[in-house]
Amino acid sequence: MKLPVIKAVQRTCTPEQIETTLQVLENLSEAPALKEPEIDVIGELISNLCGALEVHELVASGMSEKDAGNAFMKKVLGSIDR
Repeated sequence: MKLPVIKAVQRTCTPEQIETTLQVLENLSEAPALKEPEIDVIGELISNLCGALEVHELVASGMSEKDAGNAFMKKVLGSIDR
């Protein structure tokens, strides 16, 4: 996950646009002709889009964009440390 990518998506796309893109990528990831590196790229995109959705939710609940991004990354890093 890359916070600059997450912030860029969160700033320029609505949650509905992100959800639609997620559906497309999830369906695309099941194509039998894809090779492992392509699946990895799709997975990275999906992770970033899910992060952008979560940051959207945090901002909508009243958190500043900066604090929302930091809170999300702390959550991610906390889950990796376990």
